[in-house]
Amino acid sequence: MANLLGMVLFALAILISVSLHEAGHLLTAKAFGMKVTRYFVGFGPTLWSFRRGETEYGLKGIPLGGFCKIVGMTPQDDDVEPADQHRAMWRYPVWKRTIVMSAGSITHFGLALIAIWLAAMFMGLPNKALEGPVAAYVKVTSCVVPSEDQRECQAGDPVSPAKLAGLRDDDQILAINGTAVATNMDLIKQIRALPPGPATIRYERDGVSGEVHADLAPVQRRPLDNPKGDPTTVSALGVEIMPLPPGVPMIVKHGPVDAIGATTDYTGKLAVGTYESMKRIPQKVPALWTAITGGERAVDTPISVVGATRLGGEAVQHNAWELFVSLFIGLNFFIGVFNLLPLLPLDGGHIAISWFERVRSWIYARLRRPDPGRVDYLKLMPITYAVILIGGAFTLLTVTADVVNPITLFSR
Repeated sequence: MANLLGMVLFALAILISVSLHEAGHLLTAKAFGMKVTRYFVGFGPTLWSFRRGETEYGLKGIPLGGFCKIVGMTPQDDDVEPADQHRAMWRYPVWKRTIVMSAGSITHFGLALIAIWLAAMFMGLPNKALEGPVAAYVKVTSCVVPSEDQRECQAGDPVSPAKLAGLRDDDQILAINGTAVATNMDLIKQIRALPPGPATIRYERDGVSGEVHADLAPVQRRPLDNPKGDPTTVSALGVEIMPLPPGVPMIVKHGPVDAIGATTDYTGKLAVGTYESMKRIPQKVPALWTAITGGERAVDTPISVVGATRLGGEAVQHNAWELFVSLFIGLNFFIGVFNLLPLLPLDGGHIAISWFERVRSWIYARLRRPDPGRVDYLKLMPITYAVILIGGAFTLLTVTADVVNPITLFSR
């Protein structure tokens, strides 16, 4: 029941976000005097509507988005009455059209920023100390799992060499066989580089250094620089590395003013992460097909709104509201960026054409040549259809993967 509630809540959050996206177009268009004839939440048959002034507002039967009809978006539109010719959107200055077309994405960015700011105060954001190198503090495990495919200890697994040697939780590893260990990644690399067998471990505990002797265990692990490579035999100490020193929180809450700086910092990282994720999308298509055809679903493969909704349900089911909010933030930021790509029929495509027209007119004026006029959108229809076809195929691929082989972040 909690999972279903979470899915409903997340779907509702997405619907509200999309509705506010269209409201951004509506309000800015009206503010500039453009004529907006319709604003609806959802698609399909109309369930309820009312008219205020020249605009019809309503709710449709399929809650999968919304739309806002602005008269005369392109010179080729035939929806402009003779009396409204001066109010056709394409006749307005390019800067006004840019504001109207980008208002949807700006709304998504605004929702993400507000959610980050609130999260910074009431839930906390990741500690900035996570970004830098951390000394090699460890948690001692009870055993050593022989393979990465095995997550938990099983009967017959060798006892952790660290435990047998007398290491304890929160010990800091200083050196192995006389070679200094500066960071937790140094620890992993040095342990794996050693052959299984005796090793001398120097450590620090409560400010006092000490030394133990451990027999490193042989295990099968994939290369650190190639997670998909073939496993090889390496050594293991039987510890988990700690991302932060003992007592340092992973999540930090901020006051209202400090939260502004934390929000800015988090948003910058989110922007970089979104860019990197979008850049890798073409590379992930084969992995999606593998997941659909029975292979393992990698957690870093793209997901659809269906997949995000399922994860939202899992988050509520496991009382992980931080994950729920993080999904909401990430999805809004992604939609905002994606919608600004200079491709038709996206808003970014209309913005790009508007500025292309403006720059071209400026160049022709400097060359004392006649203004070439507006771009003929009809000639761009083949490209538009190609974008729609590719986008639709990718959406179908991700939705199918999310249905037949969904990503799950909690063990079942």
